[in-house]
Parts: sequence; structure tokens; C-alpha cells
Amino acid sequence: MKGSIKVMILPLSLPFAAAAVYLGAEPVKAKMEIKPTPLSAYEVYSLYRNKTWQWSTGGARFTAHDRKLVAFVDKGNGDRSFAEGNWYVSDLGMMCMQAVWTTAVDAGDARTCFGHAKIGDTIYQRKVPNGEWYVFKHAKPKPNDAYYSLVAQDDITAKALRLKEQFLAKK
Repeated sequence: MKGSIKVMILPLSLPFAAAAVYLGAEPVKAKMEIKPTPLSAYEVYSLYRNKTWQWSTGGARFTAHDRKLVAFVDKGNGDRSFAEGNWYVSDLGMMCMQAVWTTAVDAGDARTCFGHAKIGDTIYQRKVPNGEWYVFKHAKPKPNDAYYSLVAQDDITAKALRLKEQFLAKK
């Protein structure tokens, strides 16, 4: 008799288990952590090519031809600098800027990298090596996505070259 009860209960419980999974109640063993996938070099390149990344104190211009980078920063009170260099991407979702930053009194090399990964159609970004991941572009873009700080117009190059001329004239 005990064996026949198992035979009857098992088929009756399967529809309930199927309904639970369908309604979102997954068994503990079935849950999997979703891992981000790094953007390809082409995907990262497509984000930045011929764009200006606007910052609150300036920005950087990424030209597709020769992968040239020009940047300008004005923090106020005469604290201004410009950079000239290159940018490059990798299949690990990286975009790096390698440039010489120049102030009125000094110049030095700097390299800054950002990682890019996606889960589904949402793109995440972080400053490498220790930055926190944040949503760069939602799957359904939102007006405050950081992605929108990348714009087509170039309002950086002229400012950077003007500052370069000023610094050279003082020497």
C-alpha cells in the first residue's frame, strides 16, 4: 500500500512543481548567478569613437582616426590642464587612455582605464582596477545614464589647443 501511495503522489506533485517554476519560484539548486560578459573590443570602440566624454570639469575627445585623445580640465581658480595621447580598447572590455597631461608648471604621463561588461543588454562600467561597477547604459536607456555623457560634438579640442598655446607662450 505504501508503494502505491508514492506512485499516486509523484504524478500529482509534478504539475505543482512546474507551476512554481513557471511563476518564478525556482528550486534552490536551479538558481544560478548571472555573470557579466566583457564587451568586445569592437563594442567598446563603438561607444567611444569620434565622441567627446563630457566631465563636470572638462572632457576628453576620442578620434577614430589614429585613436588620438585630447582632453581638457578646468577645476577653477586657474587649475587647468590638457592632455594629448592615445586611447585603445581590448576584448576584455577595456578602454584605456594613455596621455601626457600638462599644467602651467609641469607635465607627466598618465594612464587611466575603464572596464565595460554587460548583463543582457545593460552595460556596466568601472574605473580599473578598483572602481565600483555602475550602470553605464540601461537595456532601456534612461535619461541619466552615464552613456549620455558621450556626445558627438567636439567642444574639447579647441579648448585644449588654446590652453597648450597659452602654456607654450609663457615658457
